Amino acid sequence: MTRERLFLYDTTLRDGQQTQGVQFSTEEKRAIAEALDTLGVDYIEGGWPGANPTDSAFFEASPKTRATMTAFGMTKRAGMSAENDDVLAAVLNAGTQAVCLVGKTHDFHVRAALGISEQENTENIARSIAHLTSQGREALFDAEHFFDGYRANPDYALEAVKAAHDAGARWVVLCDTNGGTLPADVHRITAEVIAAGIPGDRLGIHTHNDTENAVACTLAAVDAGARQIQGTLNGLGERCGNANLTALIPILLLKEPYASRFEIGVTREALTGLTRTSRMLDEILNRVPFRQAAFVGSSAFAHKAGLHASAILKDPTTYEHIDPADVGNTRIIPMSNQAGQSNLRKRLGDAGITVKKGDPALGLILDRIKTREADGYSYDTAQASFELLARETLGQMPEFFEVKRYRVTVERRKNKYDQMISLSEAVVVVKIDGEKKLSVSESMDDVGSDRGPVNALAKALAKDLGPYQHIMDDMRLVDFKVRITQGGTEAVTRVIIDSEDGQGRRWSTVGVSPNIVDASFEALLDAIRWKILRDTKAAA
Repeated sequence: MTRERLFLYDTTLRDGQQTQGVQFSTEEKRAIAEALDTLGVDYIEGGWPGANPTDSAFFEASPKTRATMTAFGMTKRAGMSAENDDVLAAVLNAGTQAVCLVGKTHDFHVRAALGISEQENTENIARSIAHLTSQGREALFDAEHFFDGYRANPDYALEAVKAAHDAGARWVVLCDTNGGTLPADVHRITAEVIAAGIPGDRLGIHTHNDTENAVACTLAAVDAGARQIQGTLNGLGERCGNANLTALIPILLLKEPYASRFEIGVTREALTGLTRTSRMLDEILNRVPFRQAAFVGSSAFAHKAGLHASAILKDPTTYEHIDPADVGNTRIIPMSNQAGQSNLRKRLGDAGITVKKGDPALGLILDRIKTREADGYSYDTAQASFELLARETLGQMPEFFEVKRYRVTVERRKNKYDQMISLSEAVVVVKIDGEKKLSVSESMDDVGSDRGPVNALAKALAKDLGPYQHIMDDMRLVDFKVRITQGGTEAVTRVIIDSEDGQGRRWSTVGVSPNIVDASFEALLDAIRWKILRDTKAAA
């Protein structure tokens, strides 16, 4: 059976940049565009030329892509021709093969926001699209507030999108701009638009996630006949975000009836890079990836309950709807006080540790985990600390170095500008191959700001680890989480540190103490020891 073509339109660089707290640099936009192109999307919307310096600079030197690079703008303003509208001209001057223009399709917005008649708005849409096509550009029309407008005045909403279609728009995109339409209504209205004369192979869908239904609404539009999907990586977007392409793409490739019915530009091979692409975006944004994200989250294939892990060992399909490797993710069997020996043996196996079923060592490891979790530790997410604990219990953990002592001070004083500042300083003494090494470091960054006592300790420890120094140079801390918890009879501080190296590996470690610096240093030491263990084993 011949499969129908579905087209993927990514708007991360424009809609995604409207996320609160997100602002891409020009270089970051280029890197994201290249990653999207490698993934296999069909259109990359680069931004709005002329709207800000970053977008203008991006289009001046945008990367060469297989995907169709698209500039975004708005329909011509009332009272002037399309040929003389300088805002529209700036969008055309970006030189992209495709141009997407947004226009009003809700009569309320036409009157209240634009202050013009419905007829004049319809003419603005038609003349703008006709101007694009006369310039040899592929024209797309984003029908803003379409679903709200259709519910309020279906005749006018249809008149507006038909004007774009009849003027030569390659795609008419129905936008749920406020994100409040539910899947059943999206399906019904999309089908009615097609029945009214706009073919499904020229119809797109653009949904927002204000009711957590953006993916479901997108699929509903596809079911009704729409053949272009708009969305963003990781669901970035204004307010609650846009339809999440990192969920939609694997659904279309791996789930029925979509996998058999449709073809998309992303191949099964490229799909294995989806998790890496998702985390690359979070790295650019300097934020921690959402663990529970479908398909690409670090907990998407984590099996904590002993009953679940036991079944997973026999057949992964018992508790997994796809193979994690299909999307470049991995299965995790977290360790916690709910763990059984099935979880433990699976997790040990993943770490390269073989322990036979029934070995008394399994009970010893479980007892240590449960005792330490009662003291405030958590191995649910700190997989690297779990591995170190297991190896120590089994007598398989080398002593790469020993910390003999450390000291950290925090001084509050005035600088030469008579401003009160903090300065952290750390001293660390380690013993390596029988030789003691003392290192001292402040915590000042490149701009003279204090990064805190834990940073000072990390920098001091990193100054001289002898034969392991090159390994230490290839790791960095990417997240630091602190929680005050009840451990035993008194409150303690739990610190989780996430680390990353040049190979793209990420690992988590845990430290616990009534003293936040002690807890942080314990987690830091585990992170370094795990990195050295991995690299020395790989080199052996």
